[in-house]
Amino acid sequence: MSEFVTRFAPSPTGHLHLGHAASAFHVCDAARAAGGRVLLRLEDIDQTRCRPEYEASILADLEWLGLDWSGPVRRQSDHFDDYGKVIDSLNQRGLIYRCFKTRREIAAALPAGVDPDEAGYVGKPFSPSEEAEYLSRGHAFAWRLSLARARDALGARYGTLSYMEETANGPRTVRADPQAFGDVVLARKDTPASYHVACCHDDALQGVTHVIRGEDIRAMTSVHVLLQALMDWPTPLYRFHPLVLGPDGKKLSKRAGDKGLSAYREEGMTPDDIRAMTSAA
Repeated sequence: MSEFVTRFAPSPTGHLHLGHAASAFHVCDAARAAGGRVLLRLEDIDQTRCRPEYEASILADLEWLGLDWSGPVRRQSDHFDDYGKVIDSLNQRGLIYRCFKTRREIAAALPAGVDPDEAGYVGKPFSPSEEAEYLSRGHAFAWRLSLARARDALGARYGTLSYMEETANGPRTVRADPQAFGDVVLARKDTPASYHVACCHDDALQGVTHVIRGEDIRAMTSVHVLLQALMDWPTPLYRFHPLVLGPDGKKLSKRAGDKGLSAYREEGMTPDDIRAMTSAA
């Protein structure tokens, strides 16, 4: 590869916390060491939770940390038409189907606490007449990727899906295993494109050569490798960094209300303090 291009892609659904800072440091430090570039992408496809004030907070926090990026900020909400073309392409090839089961219905059949989006759900496509009836009644649906149809479309290539991971001991080949995630959701009525579609589309469009992400996203990489193969997108190199954990041993979360970087700044801490606090990750 002639150039090292990576990206930091937070979602403006809340304020950045120490875990985000650690990830941003990993991304920027890697690019600096390689003489490469960092792109900033705002993953704001969730129009119900993303807010302008959170975007402003993210930009202010990154500036305070002393981190910068190349080129303009890419806001995914500006590109729903592009992601819609991906959905249309997959639909025309018969690789996705409308699923009318709600998250609540799927969750009801799962053990308590299991996320229905991570349970490996495999649906059964409706017949054209059944689908038409549900649509005529105004039922909401999600577009799901049919793992079975994807496997058929790729043929022997499906069994060889893999990606390269860069580790402290050198690169290694990791076999992709999308089976664990079943028929993943690629779009919903209120969210025209899923994280999977927008993320992989933008990595290909922006020429990202290295994806540097937390260990919590490692397993999801298999789904992305499958999408990249189906869409003939390049597969970047991947690096995974450890997570910053809270006192309870769990990863930090915006939804859990973990302390934001702005709060540390107001307490008089410096960017060097934040780097020291996240150095273990």
